Amino acid sequence: MSLTLQDKIKGLPEKSGVYLMRNAAGEIIYIGKAVSLKNRVKQYFNRSPKQEKVQAMVDNIADFDYIITLSEKDALALEANLVKKHKPRYNILLKDDKQSPYIKIDLRPPYPCIEVTRLYKKDGARYFGPYFNGIYVRDIVEIIRSAYRMRTCAKILPKRARPCLNHQIGLCDAPCVQNVTPDEYKKTVERVLHFLAGNEDSAEVLLDERMRAAAEAEEFERAMRYRDRLKMIARLKERTIANLGQAENLDAFSYATNGLTSAVAVSLVRGRKMLGVRNFAVTDASLNAGDALAAFIMQYYAVGRNNEIPREICLDRRFDFAALSEALTAAAGYRVSLTVPERGSRRLIVKTTEENAREYLVKSVTKRQQEEEMTVLAADKLARILGIKSARRMECYDISNISGVDKVASGVVFINGAPDKSQYRRYRIKTVEGADDFASMAEVVKRRLKRAEAGSENFLELPDLFVIDGGKGQLSAAHGAMTAEGFDIAMVGLAKREEEIFTVGSPDPVVLSRDDYALRLLQRIRDEAHRFAVTYHRNLRSKRYLSELEDIRGVGKRRLQALYRAFKSIDGIRTAEVGALCRVPGIDRVAAQNIYSHFHPDET
Repeated sequence: MSLTLQDKIKGLPEKSGVYLMRNAAGEIIYIGKAVSLKNRVKQYFNRSPKQEKVQAMVDNIADFDYIITLSEKDALALEANLVKKHKPRYNILLKDDKQSPYIKIDLRPPYPCIEVTRLYKKDGARYFGPYFNGIYVRDIVEIIRSAYRMRTCAKILPKRARPCLNHQIGLCDAPCVQNVTPDEYKKTVERVLHFLAGNEDSAEVLLDERMRAAAEAEEFERAMRYRDRLKMIARLKERTIANLGQAENLDAFSYATNGLTSAVAVSLVRGRKMLGVRNFAVTDASLNAGDALAAFIMQYYAVGRNNEIPREICLDRRFDFAALSEALTAAAGYRVSLTVPERGSRRLIVKTTEENAREYLVKSVTKRQQEEEMTVLAADKLARILGIKSARRMECYDISNISGVDKVASGVVFINGAPDKSQYRRYRIKTVEGADDFASMAEVVKRRLKRAEAGSENFLELPDLFVIDGGKGQLSAAHGAMTAEGFDIAMVGLAKREEEIFTVGSPDPVVLSRDDYALRLLQRIRDEAHRFAVTYHRNLRSKRYLSELEDIRGVGKRRLQALYRAFKSIDGIRTAEVGALCRVPGIDRVAAQNIYSHFHPDET
């Protein structure tokens, strides 16, 4: 006899841990942490009024699991890891967008250089940032080059007979030709470090002196460059925040919600300068704002997200954040202090962060609702139309070849209506002769399912819905391969011409309005599978043609590279006339004629 939800709640321990809520299809839809598992899970099912997003999640709960941890700190860390792994629908999910740049200076070489990097490592080097604006980073580097003449060339100092152009235009002291001693250069590096930390004002003086000297020497172009750098410094000074005391580096977080969706703003201060504010639209079914903010912060600083943990973090609200502080301290390797400032410059920073969170929430609501309609809600609607439990995980397969040559297939994965490119797979067709798309589709589906049977980690999770690019024939072949392997998974085919949805066992297709988000979701995954397959096919074809071109008399690797630079693709080379081929640097008339004859044998 299976236990009811109320029976399971009664049996929960009063210990810290993580709980995993599941829907009727067994999917994990929410993961949370608790000081007391019994008290926290019970709150979701009591009759007290709840925010709309929380109630929406509760209405979908059919079961739950839990994991006991030794402490609340461990529960926080486990929650972040499980959310990253399972990507539940009702948790805060941060997209792995392009990382913000840092300025890096490795002090170990005798002549350190300035690097701009998006990868933050604990490698002993000094990092400054992250800077949200790439232009802002370039401005800072240009000021350093102009004022201090620190090198920006390759990490390993090249050996040169004479200085490079940077030295000639006054942007480097030329350590590559020992124009400056290591001790002299070390003083320059120290001044640059002070400047980046916000404790050095000499850049403005140096640039002003050089601007005046260049103007007196009638080197007006150089004088204008120095003037532009001075304007950059003036803009940087506008970002400087006075009266921060010893705390020059901090992050500030603010959380805003309308009950359905939420926003988090993050402000960064480095070297007493405000580097900017980042805004995130989030959905989370936490019972209170403190839990939601703590979950967000754990994800924001998670391993692999490349966000440096400062020693001080300012928050916009009070809650029990002792466990959060412990978890961040353990991750950083030094003490991380969390505060809620009530006055002074820190309070002004938090207030600015709050205003950004509120404004972004208003602007993001409409956009987020539309995105949800096109993804999560479209997947739910598609499942209802097809009469299946769920369409959370969809896999789509497509075949690409030209006359049976270079036959390949693609498999793309959508989770909750959005692509998960980390799970895309490419296949080279192995067992099919000629251009037989039906047999090729059967082979690919069979190989995918055999990998699951074999216990291959990346193939263990099966789809809720297979989508086959094609009509009845492709669907029948794919379905036959699936049942032969002993699987019973929902499967549809999407025909390109009329965008009809073919289902197994029904002679009539499902026809939806062209504006229906469920159909658009199927079109997006079909088009993505097609794009991925065609790209793979083109790459293979290009490699084969390149290999063939190397066998043409008079065409070596250098000439091949020149051809590719000129025509951008194999098709461009194939369709080029002899005269166009001759205009490529390094290609003489004989080689051009040989290339043309290779692609046009009937004309010779």
